[in-house]
Amino acid sequence: MRRADEEDEPLKLIRRYVTPDRRYLKLGGNLLGMSGRDRTKFLRKLGQAAGEISPRELHTLLDRGWRERKTAAWLVAVAGRSEFRDRLGELLLASEGPYAGKAYCVALAVFGTRADADLLVAYLDRYLRRPDLYYDQGAALGALLLLDAKLAADYAARFLVPDGLWQQWLDGPPSKDGDAPDSYREFIGKLCAFADEAAKHCPNRLT
Repeated sequence: MRRADEEDEPLKLIRRYVTPDRRYLKLGGNLLGMSGRDRTKFLRKLGQAAGEISPRELHTLLDRGWRERKTAAWLVAVAGRSEFRDRLGELLLASEGPYAGKAYCVALAVFGTRADADLLVAYLDRYLRRPDLYYDQGAALGALLLLDAKLAADYAARFLVPDGLWQQWLDGPPSKDGDAPDSYREFIGKLCAFADEAAKHCPNRLT
């Protein structure tokens, strides 16, 4: 029979890492609107949390809902915990729930290796063939373009050829307000910069 404290552990982790200052809501595009003292304080606390949370606790959060998964992915990115690469890749490809996919893309872009590019390619290969699904195709393409620049590679090129999968996805029903690929690259790049800044407050960041 499980002990009560074991059953309460996920709730304790949520209160410690996910909900303080509505962290799970601010991670992502909302970061771009933060400035000054609020921004500095938020990133400092994020970096400290990324250094405090254990791998086991991260696994616990990644096994739960979108709020927990989104927050855990950011903590993984800030701490440079590339041992979670495959787990994040699995979650991205499964796309079982909303709101967390961009965080997975940010983490893979922060890790910055060909293995991360391969995971993004697998995602795009699957979901650009589904124009009916408006998931995280833009974020994944943006992250892949960032990795192309970093690795002097050309992973994204085949998706962006005229009438290629990217255009087919944009043109397929329902109608989409798709931005230019470079705008997605710029957006994910800004989020990666936030992760890098928070990492300065993570004393045991992995390199």
